[in-house]
Amino acid sequence: MTHKVALGVEEEFHVVDLVSRRLTPQAHVVLDGLPEAGFSRELQRAVVESNSEPTTDLATLRADLVDLRRRLIASAEPHGLGIASAGTSPLHGPSGFVITADDRYQYLHDTYQFIAREQLICGAQVHVDIDDRDLAVMVAQRVEPWLPALLALSASSPYWFEADSGYASSRAVAWQRWPTAGMVGPFAGAAEYDQAVADLVTSGVIDDAGMVYFDIRLSAHVPTMELRICDACPLVDDVILLAGLFRALVIRETAAIQAGSPPRGDIRPTLLRAGHWRAARSGLEGDLISPVDGKPVPAPGLIEWLLEDLRPTLEQLDDWPTIAGLAADALARGSSAARQRAAFNKRGQLSDVVDLLLKETAGG
Repeated sequence: MTHKVALGVEEEFHVVDLVSRRLTPQAHVVLDGLPEAGFSRELQRAVVESNSEPTTDLATLRADLVDLRRRLIASAEPHGLGIASAGTSPLHGPSGFVITADDRYQYLHDTYQFIAREQLICGAQVHVDIDDRDLAVMVAQRVEPWLPALLALSASSPYWFEADSGYASSRAVAWQRWPTAGMVGPFAGAAEYDQAVADLVTSGVIDDAGMVYFDIRLSAHVPTMELRICDACPLVDDVILLAGLFRALVIRETAAIQAGSPPRGDIRPTLLRAGHWRAARSGLEGDLISPVDGKPVPAPGLIEWLLEDLRPTLEQLDDWPTIAGLAADALARGSSAARQRAAFNKRGQLSDVVDLLLKETAGG
């Protein structure tokens, strides 16, 4: 039986006014009604974050995420506020652009300017325990070719500045503007990784290791590997799907390294970067780039292939029935981006899209 390593999830949420359906910088009002444990503020005052407890069990993780969402909503609604999970919020308006009062956030604003001001985006981050940092660096680089498939599953941000961006994940494109965002490596081990981070700090481009935003990041404080490429997901089941797939990838590649086996996916960095763009552009509704041979393949087909390839690991974890069922459901209903566009097309109202996000965020 494969050892069940612990995992946890951070979710970011938009705070919206329930009358106008627009973003509103009232995260502090929501947080005032909640304990510090499990919830935190973000760069923008229209965004709030929740943090699950570490667990080895996907059902326990799901229950925790549902409880965190319910508590956020219960704290927000008496003030006429709603909680929406998506990569971007369809309606924002100028009142959404307010930086949280904090020395660190003020540094981000002063240094990065419009990138920070336009950081009205939300992601879902998955942490998986791995206590050997040299091994973690190697595993991260072997998992990386499969990240576009996870981005496609999460794509939930078709609207940017109250217009259709033409992308399934405009958040992913906006995120790439940060100077340390994107692919990790190549690094031979933890020493090279840590030196690169130290060099970035010395260069003055970032102020500390917490400002490294690789698509997969090693925590500077705890023995975890963090997935950072995904949009926030309206449906909690999609978060569980992503968490389960990412953990299985980490476990499989850890075992493969220890056995001396080659990577399952291995393409040039230039093609991998193109694969990230492809996933952001069309999500589940277009082609992805196969990390095995670099050829285009319909997104559902690649995800089904990945699922079958991970099946032995998922079965050893007793996760196969859960993840197979969640993947089938996700592919059947299509991406959040597609559902949002369908909601808009009924009446041509972005407020209808916000209503969909509020409903899906509260579901489960």
